[in-house]
Amino acid sequence: MELNVLNIKGQETGRKVTLNDAIFGIEPNDHVIYLDVKQYMANQRQGTAKAKERSEHAGSTRKLGRQKGGGGARHGDINSPLLRGGGRVFGPQPRDYGFKLNKKVKALARKSALSYKAQENAIIVVEDFAMEAPKTKEFLSIVNNLKVNDKKVLMVLPEASKNVYLSARNLQKAECILAANVNTYKVLNADVMVVTEKSLETIDGILG
Repeated sequence: MELNVLNIKGQETGRKVTLNDAIFGIEPNDHVIYLDVKQYMANQRQGTAKAKERSEHAGSTRKLGRQKGGGGARHGDINSPLLRGGGRVFGPQPRDYGFKLNKKVKALARKSALSYKAQENAIIVVEDFAMEAPKTKEFLSIVNNLKVNDKKVLMVLPEASKNVYLSARNLQKAECILAANVNTYKVLNADVMVVTEKSLETIDGILG
């Protein structure tokens, strides 16, 4: 699949790039996409939910009533889960929600997500650019020139650029990411990917 290379003014440069069919042209596998997105979302969870059980509550351990004959369920001290203000039974405890995925599964998921974007013609290739200072207005003009201002944009950069990152930080529908950090969730969450030429080479080197 061939794409025209545009400049940041939205004009064709006369050059073309060929997307690697081994990355952008495979038959997408929905199940591995589900697994990779599930892992990404699980890793975002703090896992700090905590509820006190009966042994952790402050209160006397004196048995409040007799074992039988009270007309209700048997219970011991005031921290019993049966009573208001008592401990909770099997409450949430701090935990790590992450789980393991094989490298080949994650790679296949990323290829599948990129292939979906290629099928939707939602990939725009631009020549490499730099910003001299962080200016949101300048970043917005680039997005407008590429005619994707009404879409959720994922800007893929070959290396860290503080000025580009700061320029896009306040925009709700724009996000910048390094080519080495492209993941399934970010790709699928965006309406369109804007990829620089060097970023394509980096992705090809990692997944190709």
